[in-house]
Amino acid sequence: MLSPELMRSFRRLQLRARRLVQSLLEGQYHSAFKGSGLSFEEVREYQPGDDVRAIDWNVTARAGTPFIKRYVEEREQTVLIALDASGSLRFGSPNAKRVMAAELAALIAFSAADSGDRVGLAVGTDAVEEYLAPARGPRHILRVLRDVLHYEPRSARTSLKVLLEHIQRVQKRRAVVFLFSDFLDEGFEHLLRQVGRKHDLIVAHLTDPREESLPAVGLVQVQDAETGRQSLIDTSDRRLREAFAARGAERRERVRRLARSADADLIEASTAGDHFDALLRFFRLRERRARRGG
Repeated sequence: MLSPELMRSFRRLQLRARRLVQSLLEGQYHSAFKGSGLSFEEVREYQPGDDVRAIDWNVTARAGTPFIKRYVEEREQTVLIALDASGSLRFGSPNAKRVMAAELAALIAFSAADSGDRVGLAVGTDAVEEYLAPARGPRHILRVLRDVLHYEPRSARTSLKVLLEHIQRVQKRRAVVFLFSDFLDEGFEHLLRQVGRKHDLIVAHLTDPREESLPAVGLVQVQDAETGRQSLIDTSDRRLREAFAARGAERRERVRRLARSADADLIEASTAGDHFDALLRFFRLRERRARRGG
């Protein structure tokens, strides 16, 4: 049961997402994510102008004349939202990375639902704590959104490897997979590439400016969001600030390399407030690419 405060925040986000979908994303989701699946329709004799890559060589050999296989596009799709809910996602200003992920996931879920697609959700920490199998219908979408917005994870740890293994195990058919994470983890890289080969993978990298720039404010007590380990650092040390900035830039570049190696699209979303623009740019890029046929 949600508290009245959570219900109010849920309704505000629901209304905001509806308005954005109707005014800004209308038609773009449909264009960007044309049905990528194909279903078999028939085998028929080859005709001049047919794509020779469609020739069915087994039937051709038996018949002694060229035959091709014809497929039709499946408009209906499955969209799976995979959400990293580990402790580091609670970091960020003015809103935590987790809030930003929820807002973006809500827009994607509403867009997919309006296009008649099935929507599913997997929430992971160092275990898959919540899984909603892809389905349609307003009640199901509201359940997805409720869990995206208000699910309280049992662990603060991260294992993207476990989350990606779960996706590979439960999602047998090709799907559009949105993976929301800050990617502060190791050992998942090969599984990311496997998911990218099997599915239409979109990597949503969630960042906060304070992870890449350390202000000079003297001694600061910091705590690791996942382990709880505390340490005292001197932010007036210029070399420390430069090293901190360099690590932040390297983390960003690492995620870009990972996305390329997995043949995945990349959304770079920051808590600085441009995450809706980042999603719109992504949809428009996909729309243009779909029109070009690539």
